[in-house]
Amino acid sequence: MIVLIEINATILAQILNFLILVVLLRAVAYKPVARLLQQRSDKIKGDLDKAEADRKAAEQTLEQYKVQLADAHKKAQDIVDKANVTARQEHDAAVAETRKEIERMKATAQAEIENERNRAFDEMKSQIVSLSLAAAGKVVMKNIDTKENDKLVNDFISKLDKNMFADLR
Repeated sequence: MIVLIEINATILAQILNFLILVVLLRAVAYKPVARLLQQRSDKIKGDLDKAEADRKAAEQTLEQYKVQLADAHKKAQDIVDKANVTARQEHDAAVAETRKEIERMKATAQAEIENERNRAFDEMKSQIVSLSLAAAGKVVMKNIDTKENDKLVNDFISKLDKNMFADLR
């Protein structure tokens, strides 16, 4: 068998140097690097946990806001509905009051028209009586023939028509 590695003092010195280097590196570099990597791993895990907690809190807050928004929409719709009902009631009340006022005004106008008509008829009667008395007085005073009487009556009727209907226009 052929041995390719020859064991001599140089190889032993290299092995010993390598082992010392490994021990020194372990003491000087490996522990601080491992500690740094562990700290970084812990920080990342903490950040991930915090991010998850923040996400859950944000979801809860979002749900609360959605509930509050739904409540606000419902309250707003209730307010709008109440305002519409109130406006309709006020409108109906105003229309009813206006109609009552119109009816009162009609009744007042009808009463005034009736009073004016009665006053006009009373005035007309008064004028007719006055003219009749005047005509009768003339007929009695003149006591003339039928032609004269017919003429007096026709004059009276023409005066009656002019005077009586002039006030009614």
